[in-house]
Parts: sequence; C-alpha cells; structure tokens
Amino acid sequence: MSIKTRVVGKRRIAAAALMGTLALGMTLPAQAFDGPKRSECIAPAAPGGGFDLTCKLAQSALVQEKILSTPMRVTYMPGGVGAVAYNTVVAQRPDDPNAIVAWSSGSLLNLAQGKFGRYDENAVRWLAGVGTSYGAVAVRADSPYKTLEDLVKALKKDPGKVVIGAGGSVGGQDWMQTAMLAKAAGIEPKDMRYVAMEGGGELATALLGGHIQVASTDISDSVPHVESGDMRILAVFSDERLPGKVTADIPTAIEQGYDVEWPVIRGFYVGPEVSDEAYNWWKNAFDKLLASEDFAKLRESRELYPFDMTGDELNAYVKKRVAHYRELADEYGLVR
Repeated sequence: MSIKTRVVGKRRIAAAALMGTLALGMTLPAQAFDGPKRSECIAPAAPGGGFDLTCKLAQSALVQEKILSTPMRVTYMPGGVGAVAYNTVVAQRPDDPNAIVAWSSGSLLNLAQGKFGRYDENAVRWLAGVGTSYGAVAVRADSPYKTLEDLVKALKKDPGKVVIGAGGSVGGQDWMQTAMLAKAAGIEPKDMRYVAMEGGGELATALLGGHIQVASTDISDSVPHVESGDMRILAVFSDERLPGKVTADIPTAIEQGYDVEWPVIRGFYVGPEVSDEAYNWWKNAFDKLLASEDFAKLRESRELYPFDMTGDELNAYVKKRVAHYRELADEYGLVR
C-alpha cells in the first residue's frame, strides 16, 4: 500500500469517527484558547474621555507586560453612554473571544435605571476592575468661580443661569454627583440647568469652547487640562485629597463642607457566551497586570488609583453596586 493511500485512509477513519460522535449527540472537547487572534478594546464613547483612557491603558499595559505581542486596536462605539456597545456585544457578538469592553461606575448607574434596554447587569461576563478615578467639578481657568463656594452661591441665587455640562443625561453619573452636591447645599437638583454630552472628550471641548460654564467630570479626564493651564477643578469627590503633583492641591467637596463622594471605577467586561477558556485567559492576563509594579506606574500616570478586582469577586461587587444605585435612583426620583 502506498503512503498516499494510507494517509487518505486515516483521514476517512477520522472523519467517520467525528460524524459518529456528532450523531450520538456527544460534545467535542473544548479547544484551548491561547490568546486573541486580533485583540480589540471597545470604548463606548467618542475619543478623548474616560472609556478611551481605559482602553488605552489596557492597550499599553498588555504589550508592556508582553501578554500581547502587538497592540490591541481601540474601537469607538458611542451611543447612550455605553448602551449601544452593551447591546451590540450581547446581541451580535456574544461569543467573541477577541474583544473586551470598557465600563465605569456610570455604566452600572445606567444599568440600575434600565437605560441599556432589555439587558441588565446579568447580561455580560464582568472581567476586571483596573482602577478608580473620582468625580470632580471643573471650570475654565478664567471662570469667575474661583472656589466651590462661589459656584454654590451662584446656583442658590439662580440655578437656571449656570449651564452645567454632564457626560450623559439626567440620571447619569455626572448628573448624579452634581445632584448630590446640590442636595447637600440645599438646592433642588431639578432646578439646575444641564446640557448632556456623549463623553468626557466632548464635555471638555464644550467647556473650553465656552459653550457651558461648568463641567461635571472626573479627575482622570480633567487633570491634563489643568496641567495645560486651561481648566481649574473646584472640588474632587473623594474622601480625602488625592496624591499627585496636581491633584494634591485640589480640595475635596467634603473639606469645603459638602459631604459628597463619588468614586469612578473603571474596568472591562466580555460577551455573555465567551468560553470559559477565553474568559480565564483574559482574567489571568489582568491578574498579571494588577500584580505588576510597572502597571501601577502606568495607571498612576493616567490619574487612576488602585482598584484591583477580577472574576467572581468583581461579579459580586458589580451586582452589589447596581443594587445600591437602584436605591439612589429611587431617592432622586429617577424613573426606571
């Protein structure tokens, strides 16, 4: 018998065995996942904001730690402050092992209010939390509001005359932190004048262009503009002053007499049908990053602070946080 005949015979036997396995309803063994073929990070907003920053952090760190040999691409998918990306991944790319999607505390707040349509917090696989920023109130460097108290006085006098930009609509994360500030100052949140933006990049452009007077933002989005001399932060919503050359000089709302704290957790999720093998590959990749001193320095350079959580621990945290945000939504009269 020739070599060619023997090879063809073996292929036919293997094919027959495969067909027999399928006919009996038996499952084939899962294929090992040894990394994404073409890695992608989906940023659910336009370039320049917090989701972009989160994806760029992973993009740099995964190559720096030699987990990926080539940088992942960043895809921008704006719409509904995360809703479009969430629905796209769940409905159209549920088992894509190559894509991770950026999320923040604002995503969880919107999920708590049903703003992502028919999908809730159980619709995806929560992968990793990689850092936290904090909410902040910012103005242009030439603004007449020099302190948080200046802004509060203006709002008390006539809240409709102060135009506040927020990344997202009423009920969103940026709205919520200024609504909490208003409530602490004895101002009715619904009397304040808000302009909704699609993300941190658009918000900064509107503020620096003079289209709004105040930006409800966060530290990681704003510090670069403070460093350039274009912006001033009146208050950060952390429990104490943050370390850093710029942030150490920014007063908290708490020390100025307004008991408001708003951490902005940032991380990633994957589609609901991503295999355990692929999910665990990504989880192990982020566990390695979070244990790295080089990653800690990279995170700090982007004005993010430690928040290290993956897998089941993160899943439990997300569910607990969404429940808390539902309580907040009820307290502030937000319709779910």
